Amino acid sequence: MRGRSARSIAVALALLAAPAAAQDAWPAKPVRLVVPSSPGGGTDLYARLLAQALGDALKQPFIVDNKPGASGNIGAEAAARSAPDGYTFLVSANPAITINPSLYPNLPYSAERDFVAVARGVLSPMVVCVHPSVPAKSLADLVALGKRDPGTVPFGSAGTGSPTYLGVRMLEEETGARFLHVPYKGLGPAYKDLLGGQIKFMFADLASALPHIRGGKAVALAVSDRTSALPGTPTLAEAGFAAVQVQNSFSVVAPTGTSPAIVQRMSTEIMKAMRAPQLAEKLDAQALIPIFDSPELAAASLKSEREAWAAFIKRNSIAPDQ
Repeated sequence: MRGRSARSIAVALALLAAPAAAQDAWPAKPVRLVVPSSPGGGTDLYARLLAQALGDALKQPFIVDNKPGASGNIGAEAAARSAPDGYTFLVSANPAITINPSLYPNLPYSAERDFVAVARGVLSPMVVCVHPSVPAKSLADLVALGKRDPGTVPFGSAGTGSPTYLGVRMLEEETGARFLHVPYKGLGPAYKDLLGGQIKFMFADLASALPHIRGGKAVALAVSDRTSALPGTPTLAEAGFAAVQVQNSFSVVAPTGTSPAIVQRMSTEIMKAMRAPQLAEKLDAQALIPIFDSPELAAASLKSEREAWAAFIKRNSIAPDQ
């Protein structure tokens, strides 16, 4: 009996030690970061900065795997269907994991069931920017134009359902102004027409808009969050539009079934990397604001975002582009 008891205790201790051992051994080979968008965008930029920092710290390559298409759904599905072995993570902006679940009725993945949160990563502030020819010195002026001539002032977006579109729809809902939507297949073509004056304004992510603003080719009227990149530009709340709450975060999630020990280790390493001066300076230069949280807090935040967008999309009868 004593022998059996001793063996039982040994087995129990071994099982308890298994998660720690898995965590200590990870990563033993290259880790893939799936990005559901094209190279060059804000999410891709963050993923590559993170991949470099994590690779240097953990002595294994972290490889960015771009899988663009279908508003992020292709890349998200690929990550969701990957083995939950701790060697595939999804680095995604809001649409694929907080907006698309309410926008598309038949997604090939479940943002809630197929992923576990690792970290929200960074916040990418949004900015309302106009072509210099627009007679608006403030966001209130722009809203006044949308009320005086409803449906005539054109704005560009990366497509229905993108934060660049939903931000303007939220502004319309709050103020009663109406603008003319011009959808694009990505922000690149939209910026080209904004700089050319074919469209008059955008509700864009600050990281991609900043070079145009600093170059004087676009004028910033308001930002979603206080940022050192545009210290003189009021926030939406300061401009009188506190109810317009559009934030774009670049979050990290893992396929459901990934070891909790590895999820926690990944989260811890991301937090450490973003606190390191070298990466912190690079993020600040791109107007990206680190979010230091736990997997549990990240999961709660993403759930709250999904619920808020679901209510907004239903309330405004928003449907994806055909």
